[in-house]
Amino acid sequence: MAVLGAGIIPSGSIANELTYVTRRAFVPKLVVQLYNSTPLLAALIGNSQTAVGGVSSVSVPVQGTSFVNGQWSDYSGAFNQPAVQQGAYLSEFNLKLMITPIPFLGMEGIVQLDHAVVPLIEARMNDAGNVTMDLMSTALYNNYTNQQQFIGLPGAIDDGTNLVTYGNINRTSNTWWKSKVYTAGNVNPTRQNVLQYISGTVKNGAELPTFAVCGFGTWTLLAQDFVGQETYMIDANKPAGFAFDSNGPSTAFRALMVAGIPVFADPYCPEGTMYMVNSNYANLYIHEQASFAFTGFESTLSNWQLGYVGALVNVAELVVTKPKAMTRITGFNSLTI
Repeated sequence: MAVLGAGIIPSGSIANELTYVTRRAFVPKLVVQLYNSTPLLAALIGNSQTAVGGVSSVSVPVQGTSFVNGQWSDYSGAFNQPAVQQGAYLSEFNLKLMITPIPFLGMEGIVQLDHAVVPLIEARMNDAGNVTMDLMSTALYNNYTNQQQFIGLPGAIDDGTNLVTYGNINRTSNTWWKSKVYTAGNVNPTRQNVLQYISGTVKNGAELPTFAVCGFGTWTLLAQDFVGQETYMIDANKPAGFAFDSNGPSTAFRALMVAGIPVFADPYCPEGTMYMVNSNYANLYIHEQASFAFTGFESTLSNWQLGYVGALVNVAELVVTKPKAMTRITGFNSLTI
């Protein structure tokens, strides 16, 4: 509906007449108002692995206990007879199916043919990718109960509180399959306490996490512990006197570095929660034949309708093969953004 009586457009019968004989000056693009970018999914897709079919199509052998035992000896060099003992276990994961159907009505095509400002079928095709990514990101941060969806970080990075059996390995009887889980206790995130949790991750898993993620309100509160410590370096050789930008000093950060670990803000992460992830052992396994694959359009005539339907198909799963190298912290305070 036209906006009348504002700006250069009159109101009343004159305005109505203008609408009868004047085209609108459409901007030929559709501005998307939904969805968010997510560093976690970007990292997982960038480091994704290929999977194929089969039952438990992602099966990764893991060592949870020692295969052999060492012992002290004396001048004789004698030692006790060694026993064969189990050290290897099998973590098993099934891929999950995500389908985004895309409809295309026959009369829609007739109406829009050669007259579309924005072809609706193109908008739906673009939206299918966005919807798929949004569903994946939501599941990665929230799901650990629905076995038809990705088992996300709450179940993968866990000590058995949310998910006792992960990857077909029981965490109660195999404590080496547990992540470190902390409750911060309603405190502000700071460099000091985040450093403490990084140290706890290394002590538990013997490796540094690759990166950490938290919600924007949590991240902004942590950033305030950095901003007050910034120092502007003056360089007399620069036109404006600042070392990095002739327009003025750079301030604040895109990623907050604590002990060399970047902390990113992710809009899908629940506020007050921080995950420390090791990308060597956290991978998105995607089926080689169903990696954001489009089925093509098929006619809906068999359903007595003139039109077509296609689907964007993605078969994948988040697989964490060393939970003890990762940490979950809850109970941080956060800002209302």
